[in-house]
Amino acid sequence: MVWILFLTAVGIFLALDLGVFNKNPHIISTKEASRWTLIWVTLSFLFSGVIYWLYTTAYIANPDKLAPDVASMKFITGYLIELSLSVDNIFVIAIIFSSFKIPQKYQHRVLFWGILGAIVFRGLMIFFGVMLINRFTWTTYIFGIFLIFTAIKMLFSGEDESFHPKDSFIYKTLGKVMPITSEMEGEKFFITTKTAKKAATPLFVALIVIEVMDVLFAVDSVPAILAITKDPFLVFSSNIFAILGLRSMYFFLANMLAKFSYLEYSLVAILAFVGLKMLLHDYIEVPEWASLGFIALSLLLGILVSLQFGEEKVLTDSSEE
Repeated sequence: MVWILFLTAVGIFLALDLGVFNKNPHIISTKEASRWTLIWVTLSFLFSGVIYWLYTTAYIANPDKLAPDVASMKFITGYLIELSLSVDNIFVIAIIFSSFKIPQKYQHRVLFWGILGAIVFRGLMIFFGVMLINRFTWTTYIFGIFLIFTAIKMLFSGEDESFHPKDSFIYKTLGKVMPITSEMEGEKFFITTKTAKKAATPLFVALIVIEVMDVLFAVDSVPAILAITKDPFLVFSSNIFAILGLRSMYFFLANMLAKFSYLEYSLVAILAFVGLKMLLHDYIEVPEWASLGFIALSLLLGILVSLQFGEEKVLTDSSEE
């Protein structure tokens, strides 16, 4: 019942989002984006109170026998991990929009449909991830090694390894499957052209590339949160809140994300921490407050150092209409 109510609430909000709040395409201002970012962050932390209440009752399964306060802290920790790992995702989304010259007033529509796909794919990955860990406990060590490998790779990767959407395997494969046009007709994903009955517009191409990239990012983020908890509802709900807040955070941060150049080191520290936690879970039990404190402190230090020493650069140059 709790799962149904949660998914219904998410569905209702998404329907209101597209049908009421953003019925007409428009450029999302920094003020509007900051307001929605604050709303989603506030709702996420308030939901930790709902988690506390749920785990004091028998309304939801509690396979790990978590105390209400521990469950609440695990939700917040998972949410912060997902939110921090979304920073790289925001960078990539900005590059994709810039590459395909998506007008700013249509970017929200692309991200809206991208979120629907992300919810489905994340749900499937979480389901199979939890199932693997519960059935084959040794997979915990594989996830831990993978996270440490990802942290090391991120630490030593250079700026020359930038993502070029039009050179990607995704774009080239899509071009072989269906006709693609550079023309746009409002916020349509497909239009009729002179050379083909139906052709995919840059909006649809950007959507597909974003969806595939989100799946690739989830390969990092889902194992990271599974290091915190294997409780399906905590993992899924923290993921969903982070995903729902990703759009407003994108519009709030996209044009000044380059300021936070040192935040990458925070992500490295977080991935390494959760990876080690997975590898050593049989020998060292890290208190939940310590995990939450380390992740929050890593993010705070990354932001403060970036603001102090980071250099602002222009990240996107999406055309406006």
